Amino acid sequence: MSELITMALYQPHEGKEEQLNEVLKNHIKTLEAEKLITQREPIRAIASDGTVIEIFEWRSEHAKDAAHESRNVMKVWNEIMEIAEIKSLSSLVEANHPFPNFALYSV
Repeated sequence: MSELITMALYQPHEGKEEQLNEVLKNHIKTLEAEKLITQREPIRAIASDGTVIEIFEWRSEHAKDAAHESRNVMKVWNEIMEIAEIKSLSSLVEANHPFPNFALYSV
């Protein structure tokens, strides 16, 4: 395994929650199809402010970088950026506490 775990955080714009849900259905599938992530099962969670947290493992540093060169991945990422704000972990209220807890998010 690569041991390169990523947490992607998306806060949907108002009224775009369902649209983000639909786009995220394709996100991991696209990364898998491009052979950029491992077979480790991704985790999706949701913060108290509605931010969706997607946790997955890149195959390698090279794969992470290659994602930025993939037309298919960039298409999905552009769709996400149109309907959601990309957030940092430190922006979440939960991050201010040891052992933060999040609800499971199902796509």
